Amino acid sequence: MCFVLYAGTATPMSRNEWRNDGPDLSVTSLTERESPISAHFSLPEVQCVGSTSQCGCDFPHVMFQNGDWPWFEAADEDEIDRQQKANDQYNREGLVALLRQSGDSVVELYGVWDGRFDFKTPPAAREHIHLESILDPAFRFKEQVFYMVRLR
Repeated sequence: MCFVLYAGTATPMSRNEWRNDGPDLSVTSLTERESPISAHFSLPEVQCVGSTSQCGCDFPHVMFQNGDWPWFEAADEDEIDRQQKANDQYNREGLVALLRQSGDSVVELYGVWDGRFDFKTPPAAREHIHLESILDPAFRFKEQVFYMVRLR
């Protein structure tokens, strides 16, 4: 099971398959199994955006549990691995750059935990954010929250 992030845009984003020999962000078309998720988007193009882990697990996120998004802070910042911080930042910056390339003024993002989620289930919540919010080290995608992201 993995966290998976979907992006809705006005025009298709350039496709970029994930490569095992050079892990980076990827953009792929929806599979037939994933296609029902498109019903939640108002923008016509929906694609899957992968992180450096191929799925979306390297995008900072929190899982939806018992009707809420529990957030556990490390008691000591030194406990958070420096490599993990660098990886989080790389994925945040890569996602922001990718979304800017869309040329849209608004992009829709929706993250779910694949393997325990029915793609037809409507979002648990909706939020409006500015693109720069994603760069904040405290930002986490909340599973099953539909984001309207303002790019301008």
